[in-house]
Amino acid sequence: MPYLDALSLQRKLVEIVSRGGCCGVVLMLEHPPVFTLGQRGGIENLRVPLAFLERSGIPVIQVERGGSITYHGPGQLVVYPVVDLKPAGVSVAGYVEALEEVMIRTAADWNISAGRNPAGRGVWAGAAKLGSIGIRVRRTVAFHGLALNVSVSMTPFEWIHPCGLEGMAMTSMVQEAARDISMTDVRRAVVKHMEAVFGIPMTMTDEAALKALLDFSAHGK
Repeated sequence: MPYLDALSLQRKLVEIVSRGGCCGVVLMLEHPPVFTLGQRGGIENLRVPLAFLERSGIPVIQVERGGSITYHGPGQLVVYPVVDLKPAGVSVAGYVEALEEVMIRTAADWNISAGRNPAGRGVWAGAAKLGSIGIRVRRTVAFHGLALNVSVSMTPFEWIHPCGLEGMAMTSMVQEAARDISMTDVRRAVVKHMEAVFGIPMTMTDEAALKALLDFSAHGK
């Protein structure tokens, strides 16, 4: 799904969850190549000319999430939970740690040893970053989320200082496991670990059901 389409969808879902129209929705997507800038900016951490990205057809988009510049592309699983933190009594810091835990447990399913790093939020395999987190909370509703590198190309990360950290290495589950990994299997693992970490059941749905929710909310029926 194109990044701006996903962003628009998240913002609509934030309004629905804020009004109590549903308890929450978790989007699991892959994006076409895109660089995004967080609240800390990040354009200064771009290592190639903007003209190069324009010629390559890769947009650079400013968004409201926390953090600095990052890359999204095919082979990276982005997970956007749109959830109200207040009813669960979860702090923002606790929520971020829970998202990190989901990635750590998911990596462990492929015998990848991942963990936290004082250098910054997210999940690391050794000295290389495996997964990133950037969220926004609006009226107690969290959106944006995590990005887990499954089989994504590492080349675009070389065009930036990822997350604003100069010299930081990036890695993927495929690189760490040294074998092919199915995105479908990773999605299933993330669902399993989100249920365990957050203590809530998740029901898989499709675009038609999501559209019905949006239509229902828009027309108040």
